[in-house]
Amino acid sequence: MHKTIKLIIIIVGIVLLAYGVYTLIVPEASVSLGPLSIQAQDNTNAYIAIGIGLITLFVGTFVNNIK
Repeated sequence: MHKTIKLIIIIVGIVLLAYGVYTLIVPEASVSLGPLSIQAQDNTNAYIAIGIGLITLFVGTFVNNIK
């Protein structure tokens, strides 16, 4: 049972981490008028997803120690 829970928690952590990195890299909005290009991006949600993903991975590594 603990191995299944550990696997689910680790998979969720990896998905959250990948989503956070993806949203950090891909710009949200961009406007291009000839040679002028403007990009606006708010990375708050990306940092939150990365943080929760790291915490979830950390918790997933210690699930076997819980009885």
